[in-house]
Amino acid sequence: MPADPNTEAIVVLPVHGIGEVRPGADLGALLAAAFSASGTELREGDVVVVTQKIVSKAEGRLVDIDPDDRAAKSALVESEAVRILRRRGDLLITETKHGFVCASAGVDLSNVAAGQAALLPIDADRSARGIRAALAHHLGVEVGVIVSDTFGRAWRRGVTDVAIGCAGVAGVVDLRGTPDATGRELQVTEVCVADEIAAAAELVMGKDRNVPVALVRGVPKAWLRSSSVAAEIVRRPAEDLFR
Repeated sequence: MPADPNTEAIVVLPVHGIGEVRPGADLGALLAAAFSASGTELREGDVVVVTQKIVSKAEGRLVDIDPDDRAAKSALVESEAVRILRRRGDLLITETKHGFVCASAGVDLSNVAAGQAALLPIDADRSARGIRAALAHHLGVEVGVIVSDTFGRAWRRGVTDVAIGCAGVAGVVDLRGTPDATGRELQVTEVCVADEIAAAAELVMGKDRNVPVALVRGVPKAWLRSSSVAAEIVRRPAEDLFR
C-alpha cells in the first residue's frame, strides 16, 4: 500500500554530550546544556527520553555493594521489593514499591562505578515532571519527558525499554469506541504509547554507547497531555490475571 500522506514521520535522535552524572546534579540543566552544545534544537511537542540510570544517579539512588557477594545483592533486592513473585537460583522476579513487576526490583550494577548499584527513582513520574519543568525554564519549550528502563517480558526472550515515568506525553492512548481501518468499532484497544516511545528511543541509545538521552520528534499532538505511568500504565492487582 502507498504511504498515507497525512501520516507524519517519527524521528529518533541521540543526544550526545551529557557526560558523567553525579549525585546532586541538576539533570534538567545538564540536558539543556547538551541540547544547546549539540546544536539540536528542542521544539514544542518533542519528547525527551531519559534513561533511569542517569535519573537515579542525579537523585543519589546509589548504594555501595560488593558485586561478588550474592547474599548482599539478594538482600538489597528484597529490601527494594514489596513481593517476591518467583525465584530461580539467584534470579528474583519482584514487585516493586511502584507496582512494577521486574527482575531484581530494578537493582542494577551496569553503567555505575564498581562497587555500587543503582536503585530505581523513588517516583519516576515526579522525576519526569522535574526534568520537563527544567527544560521549559532553560530552553523555553514545552516538551514531553519519559524516564525509561530496561525490562524483560513474560513469555518473550530479550529485553526492551519501557516507560517508568512520564510527563507531558500520554502513558496510554485509549482507542476504544473509535473505528479501525475498516470502520469497525474498536472494543478493547488501549495502546501504551509511552512504552513504544521508550523502546524506539533505546534503538539510538543502547547499553554500550554512553548515550542516555534521546529526542523523539513527530508524535501526534493528541498524545501531548498531562500523564503518569503510575496512574495509567501500572496494572492494579485486581485486574491482573497472572499475579
